Amino acid sequence: MDNTIFGLTEGQIAQFGLTFGVGAFILYMLFIVLNLALEAKAGKFGTFIIFLVLSLGMMGFLAKNIIQWVLGI
Repeated sequence: MDNTIFGLTEGQIAQFGLTFGVGAFILYMLFIVLNLALEAKAGKFGTFIIFLVLSLGMMGFLAKNIIQWVLGI
């Protein structure tokens, strides 16, 4: 028996979920950070600092995917 679901292997489903699921979660977290900055009335510089500090982990995830794409891994 071929181990597929809807014609996709487990690895393909996991890659899809990692790429689009985590990407959607990152967009949602950016919305939360923006809402936090607006509620705190942080101003332009404060909003920049909030986005910079709270978004470093998200940028690391994106950088990992770009590095893998460039190296062809």
